[in-house]
Amino acid sequence: MSDTYGIGGNEVKSDAAEAIQDIPQNRTLFVEKLTQDQPIKPEVVKGLKTIDDVFEHYKPNVDVEFEDSDGVNKKENLSFSNLGDYGAIGITKQSKFLKDLSTEKDQYVKIAKQLKTNKILKTALENPEAKQALLESIRALLTEIEENK
Repeated sequence: MSDTYGIGGNEVKSDAAEAIQDIPQNRTLFVEKLTQDQPIKPEVVKGLKTIDDVFEHYKPNVDVEFEDSDGVNKKENLSFSNLGDYGAIGITKQSKFLKDLSTEKDQYVKIAKQLKTNKILKTALENPEAKQALLESIRALLTEIEENK
């Protein structure tokens, strides 16, 4: 059995855990730097047989800058040790800023769900006096939280 290789393809064995198929001829392959460092000169790296080997050798990472709702910039470095790190979940896992945003989003979703499904709350919001009393209670809680920071 002869091994054949083509541009854009990796050897795929039937027992491989991370099988990557050859790139079809009607596709375009984009190649990008794995790090922000400028290469001094091209280098040929031999012996990288798996995707894990490539990640271990190049240790891809990127510096990102986030802006919060107050306009304050927050800098973080994201690193990638496997393909899963490139997805939304993988990136969020390693970013404190994105974790905080995700938690905040989850809280808003829960509040919206309560507003839609909680009949007692819906009734209270429809009554102007009950709504005002609820708002005053919330303001008092916020004041208490701010004072205890």
